[in-house]
Amino acid sequence: MRLIDAPRCPYCARARLVLAEKNLAYETVEIDLDQRPAWLFDLNPAGRVPVLDDGFVLPESDVIMAYLEERYPVPALLPDDVVDRARARLAVRRFDDHLGRDYYAYRRGEPNELAERLDVLQVGESLYADLAYAPWVIRARDLLGVTLPDRLEAWLRALSLRPSVAAEVEVVRSL
Repeated sequence: MRLIDAPRCPYCARARLVLAEKNLAYETVEIDLDQRPAWLFDLNPAGRVPVLDDGFVLPESDVIMAYLEERYPVPALLPDDVVDRARARLAVRRFDDHLGRDYYAYRRGEPNELAERLDVLQVGESLYADLAYAPWVIRARDLLGVTLPDRLEAWLRALSLRPSVAAEVEVVRSL
């Protein structure tokens, strides 16, 4: 298995977190987001990372997360109940549709209420959703200097006890 990756990319971090939680071995091919290689567009015409190669090419972090969860069901990251699984996936979709966009706007220097927007996250309900949110929350705090609401700081501190998340915090601190 091979992951086309960029350390600063929170979408790539999602894939790394799930791979680590599933204890899956993989090869990393790191790219520079500022100078994307032409071959990346052959793998994903949008030129985005992550891209997972597991005998076939699969782009998009949410799709990669779902694939890895189905292909490697143990340990399970989604709840047992089908309704709760659907809610976790919906939470990730809504996050991507709204809060992810706010993160990038804030990073570009556009004023917005990123900390307040992050505070609406329903954390701690699903490890799957928590792993999907964590890359942005870590980067907002450690790269953008966003002061997290107390409950998010406590959640991130507890989540960082997981080796996968602790490793991601170190990746971000090294950027």
